[in-house]
Amino acid sequence: MSVPKMDELTSHEYDGIREYDNPTPGWWHLIFIATVLFSAVYTVFWHFSPISWTIEDKWVAAQNREYAKLFGAVGNLEGTEKDILRMKDDAKLMAVAKTLFVGTCAQCHAADGGGMPGTGVNLTDEHYKNGKNIEDLYLVITNGANNGAMPAQAQRFSQNERVLLAAYVALLRGTTPQSPKPPEGEVIPPWPKPAPDAAAKPASAGT
Repeated sequence: MSVPKMDELTSHEYDGIREYDNPTPGWWHLIFIATVLFSAVYTVFWHFSPISWTIEDKWVAAQNREYAKLFGAVGNLEGTEKDILRMKDDAKLMAVAKTLFVGTCAQCHAADGGGMPGTGVNLTDEHYKNGKNIEDLYLVITNGANNGAMPAQAQRFSQNERVLLAAYVALLRGTTPQSPKPPEGEVIPPWPKPAPDAAAKPASAGT
């Protein structure tokens, strides 16, 4: 075994012990410098850049692409009795509407539509507080009600999405929530039945 030369030892000494001068290799310094530079870029991109993305952003983008496919098949929907009834019978689009409802409306109306104490009304019974026909569902979702207690959703959701939400709320009527709030408002007539041609061919058939 070769013995290191004295000039390879460091100049300092502790309790009679001297250390060899073995500096870290150049590639290690390059990796260290690269990590410092990466951390600076990472910090600027994720915390200060307007073009950064998150998992939620990617999910929203994927959701929007799927909505575009579905809505491309149904075209532009109107808040009419015909379109709401047609959407109500489309299982695929009601699955989309349920996602919208649970993500936004459930905080006041509960995920099953039974209503939350002190906030949203029960959407599953035969009493309605802010409407008497199925088109009123779309109007309440769009314009809000009760002096803002029910906020308007016209800026939050597209027209097609608001029609789907109205159809989903109509679909909740007659279901059995876990903890329903007491009835509020007036008893309303049953929803009309969809036209035979609309019932025979769901809106998203073939998509």
